[in-house]
Amino acid sequence: MTMREVMYMYSMARQAYERFMSICDNPEQARNAVALLVWLDQGTVSAIHHVSSISPAAVATVAAEANGILECLRHQEAMLPAIPLISTLCQDDNIDPRFFAFHQDLIVRGIAKILDGVGKLIFYDHLHVLLRRYQTGLVGNLSELMAPYSSKPATVPEDCRSMFITFSKGMAINHEEIFKYFRQKWDACVVRVLMEKT
Repeated sequence: MTMREVMYMYSMARQAYERFMSICDNPEQARNAVALLVWLDQGTVSAIHHVSSISPAAVATVAAEANGILECLRHQEAMLPAIPLISTLCQDDNIDPRFFAFHQDLIVRGIAKILDGVGKLIFYDHLHVLLRRYQTGLVGNLSELMAPYSSKPATVPEDCRSMFITFSKGMAINHEEIFKYFRQKWDACVVRVLMEKT
């Protein structure tokens, strides 16, 4: 598929993003809200289609609810906030805070995949300007729009990688245990590299 075809597939997500931006004017919150709604839309839920027809106050509430849910999921909080408007938009699909708590890992991974994949097309303003010019006939087939779409994330060089580690509040770990764990991993890695070189 070309970039243009994928952008057409996610045109409803782009419209929702533009609506969130026009009301909330917060790119990060708008992206998060759209990513959550796109993730929900992969199943039987079609909440994202309602964003264009609800009131500005309701749009702001959906953005706040989506970001509240994602914030709690990131911090692995047991109590998730109420989401009356998102639940209403999802209608009969039994979407409530318990749904998000139960599917926490799946949702976090899914949203990260959307943000790192197709989200780069949904939220990339330059490509949408080109698409509008193409649609109005102001320009012909542009190479940027006709390029093949690849959902594979770019490989990050090893020197630029980082790791984020969290520990459960219920099970305290002292610094000696952490050091010992990573020392064992490091030693195993060194041994593997040495074996590959011989």
